[in-house]
Amino acid sequence: MLVRALRRAGYSVDAVAYGEDAMWSVLEIDYDVVVLDAMIPAPDGFEVCRRMRERGRWMPVLILTARDAVRDRVRGLDAGADDYLTKPFALEELYARLRALVRREPLDRPAVLQVADLRLDPRTRSVRRGDVDIRLSPKEFEVLRELMRRPDEVLSRSHLIDHVWDFAYTGGSNVVDVYIRSLRDKIDRPFARDTIQTVRGVGYRIESGA
Repeated sequence: MLVRALRRAGYSVDAVAYGEDAMWSVLEIDYDVVVLDAMIPAPDGFEVCRRMRERGRWMPVLILTARDAVRDRVRGLDAGADDYLTKPFALEELYARLRALVRREPLDRPAVLQVADLRLDPRTRSVRRGDVDIRLSPKEFEVLRELMRRPDEVLSRSHLIDHVWDFAYTGGSNVVDVYIRSLRDKIDRPFARDTIQTVRGVGYRIESGA
């Protein structure tokens, strides 16, 4: 129904039903805009969007979902989506949002994050301290990115869980401590720095002057 409606509105549309097919399409074809249903068979729409961004595919993404919880909207946007539309919706609103996304500059995308001489590039998923490349696991990278997005701001363990781990994660918050310790071993201790600081009883922050 949606494909027919978009074609009637003048759009040229490719449609696939599965996450793996969606990944192939967005990696092979330069679309003006991508509409992703959040609940397509695995990988779901959130994961497809996240993988797109990891692979440097920056065409605008609109996620459609029946879920209207704030948590799910945040998950979609944190995965790299540009906009989010909750079902049911009016076609006129969908068209308006697509027009707005298509009008955007094509590569108005994440800037390199820098705190002192520590640099994180979301596009290439690379981290450097001065001239030294630092290899991080995917989860270490996401924890560091969340901290570097908010330098000098104290982020609680629950904040980091909500923004870095999958919404279905049911483990304890001590997993954050494990990743913070691992990050310090890679980005701080070898360079005699103290970039990631513990605020006792509250959480962690990345010190902009460290």
